[in-house]
Amino acid sequence: MAVDPRGADLKRYLQEDPGGPVVMLNLLRYAEGGRELYAQYAEALSTTFLPRYGGEVLYAGDGSTSLVAEDGQAWDAVLLVRYPSREAFSRMVADPEYQQVTALRTRALTEAVLQATSGW
Repeated sequence: MAVDPRGADLKRYLQEDPGGPVVMLNLLRYAEGGRELYAQYAEALSTTFLPRYGGEVLYAGDGSTSLVAEDGQAWDAVLLVRYPSREAFSRMVADPEYQQVTALRTRALTEAVLQATSGW
């Protein structure tokens, strides 16, 4: 299962840009010991990369009771991260400094959903 966006994913993400801010839905499933690795990644994200690219964490929390979900659809953590634009997010993930830190995220997770959302 993929946990990181690929080049083709990012290209489509930018092509489908409706303009304006984007809130990224992150659904995370940790590998063994992954919570600690993800915490290191999240620290770098919140202190360096989100300020650099104008992003902000709107919500971060642990998964809890699933009321409507099939087996295997429960998640360990949920995050909502707002960026001023899809292009700002794309610039962040292309940043060579970010590329060094994102390895922590990759090792921390066994499965993830990263979905762009648009406000109503």
